Amino acid sequence: MHPIIIIGSGMAAYTLAREFRKLDKETALTIITADDGDAYSKPMLSTALAQNKAPDQLVNAKVESMREQLNAQILSNQQVLAIDAAAKQLQLQDQTLSYSKLILALGADPVRAQLAGDAADAVMSINDLTDYARFRAAIVNAKRVAILGGGLIGCEFANDLAAAGFHVEIVHPQAYPLERLLPEAAAIALRDGLAGLGVVWHLQRMAVAVDHHGDDLVVSLNDGSTVAADAVLSAIGLRPRTQLAQHAGIHTGRGIRVNRQLQTNVPDVYAIGDCAEVEGHVLPYVLPLMAQARALAATLSGTPTNVAYPAMPVVVKTPACPIALAAPSVPDSASWTVDCQEDGICALYQDANGQLLGFALTGKATQQRQALAKQLPPILTMQ
Repeated sequence: MHPIIIIGSGMAAYTLAREFRKLDKETALTIITADDGDAYSKPMLSTALAQNKAPDQLVNAKVESMREQLNAQILSNQQVLAIDAAAKQLQLQDQTLSYSKLILALGADPVRAQLAGDAADAVMSINDLTDYARFRAAIVNAKRVAILGGGLIGCEFANDLAAAGFHVEIVHPQAYPLERLLPEAAAIALRDGLAGLGVVWHLQRMAVAVDHHGDDLVVSLNDGSTVAADAVLSAIGLRPRTQLAQHAGIHTGRGIRVNRQLQTNVPDVYAIGDCAEVEGHVLPYVLPLMAQARALAATLSGTPTNVAYPAMPVVVKTPACPIALAAPSVPDSASWTVDCQEDGICALYQDANGQLLGFALTGKATQQRQALAKQLPPILTMQ
């Protein structure tokens, strides 16, 4: 019997493997990763600087320990070049492996900013532990960091860097941060909270070039202004990794398309985590990932199980302005009702009948998160 093979060693892959081993201790399991295979918590990457944590301090378990914990073969630093779905085989650099079932836990790539300039290749992104280690090395003697993007990740890194003593400037094309997730009042509270840490905002601006100027990196903006920095961090979004699947004839949209049992259109091939599109939903957060892992583990162990998504509020890691939000999965004719108090904002997204469809909370209002979440409809119901 050929093994179950998981491609990837991020949170989705390892969470699935742990859940599967709770149900099945014996079936052969192989994990293939382009990284070294150490286990770490990706959400920690945007909070580690202020805690003065070195990259190796973020590792929860070394790859040797993961092999033992999971009773699994883990092939580290290995690229999967192609999937032969008909033969149920994977082509690696130096070997071909057969699988009984295949799980794609490929993650997502940072969206690359389209920049001119002789320092465009010096712009960094942080998407994994290797990226974080490279960034930490680059800012050892730095004082100023420019961040491209004022979305969730950009704001979290801005808070972390500013709290660690760096001068931070954010370039963001919209009028306020997190504009897709927050009503204006809550977004302004976030903007002002980060400004209180010293963060400088360049809103309704876009970076067009990054150039070397002596020891500085100079970011040129589309209004003719510039930002001088020692390091430039791009945080303008993530794009699910779909190329490997596409080349194997697996259907993709925004992500790798799967049904409620996380199965692709190709028999015995599944997808999970940031790369998976479940009935139109691509949710790059921890709680959806865990729900997927539990359901798929049951399916792989012989009990076909649909994934269900209850309401899953997101806590934004910006202590300068604590935020909890539940964005409506399909915005419709509902509207925001915003209550602004000195100690926080409570914004409710409700339809004409008063049904709560989403919320955005700041400051002390975040204490209402769990109570409000109980009033929200599920994102994907049990079927």
